[in-house]
Amino acid sequence: MNHASQLWPFAHEMKAGDWAVVPSKRRSSIHIAEIIGDYVFDPGAPDPYFHWRDVRWVATDVPRANFDLDVLHTLGAFMTIFRVRRNGADKRIRAMAERGWRSGLPGPELPSSGPDDDVPAAGEPSDANVDLEEVGRDQIVRLVSQRFKAEALEELVDALLRAQGYQTWRSPKGADKGVDILAAPGSLGFGRPRLCVQVKSSDSPVGREVLDQLVGTMQSVQAEQGLLVSWGGFRTTVEREIPSQFFRVRLWDARDLIDELLRHYEQLDEEIRAQIPLKHVWVVATSEEPN
Repeated sequence: MNHASQLWPFAHEMKAGDWAVVPSKRRSSIHIAEIIGDYVFDPGAPDPYFHWRDVRWVATDVPRANFDLDVLHTLGAFMTIFRVRRNGADKRIRAMAERGWRSGLPGPELPSSGPDDDVPAAGEPSDANVDLEEVGRDQIVRLVSQRFKAEALEELVDALLRAQGYQTWRSPKGADKGVDILAAPGSLGFGRPRLCVQVKSSDSPVGREVLDQLVGTMQSVQAEQGLLVSWGGFRTTVEREIPSQFFRVRLWDARDLIDELLRHYEQLDEEIRAQIPLKHVWVVATSEEPN
């Protein structure tokens, strides 16, 4: 019944002009497409893509931090396919497109909510079916995004490296010449590996030129390995270089940074933990796997 309730709308209820919202956990972002075609079943299509609809991509890689938390709460369900309407989320997402995919900035007036917009629609998940882990992560991402901008994000990365046993040096404010942080293990920082770290706090994904700059700087400072941190993620030109740079460079996007924060939270300085107050919460595991 659960599977049927999700497959039926895909084939029979979605229509041209509707928007499809596709969260990407790997990139901590959201993709949005407009449906432009009818449902098609093609038994000769490549496995498992027998069922499909034509779409036009409206936006890709919109940072999750751009969305209001209650909208992310609505999107963060275990169900694969459901209609988004609660709290006027569908109208608010369309309004975000007029704001350059920003929420809460000056822009067109939001359409008024209907009497049923604050309750789950048919086929829409209730609070009991929401991925609470993802909701909690979104709250942490929003808090870090607000409190650690520009040089402050370098401070957070520096603190995470020190929590892992590295001795670090941070570049003074101003022209850093491609070096934000240098790090190495050992009591005096003379151990190996020697790391050269570049931190980008922009919401936009960085391109190949930033990676090339880091690799060049690694050679000039005699660092064997590098770490490129980009809050806004990476363009495909960077991701294509992962195999060739696997033994030299690591990439952290916002999701990777939050993973490191949660992994080493107890070892962080009290000042950092005071800015990101967290506590452990236990919840009952669901039998459904998150998508």
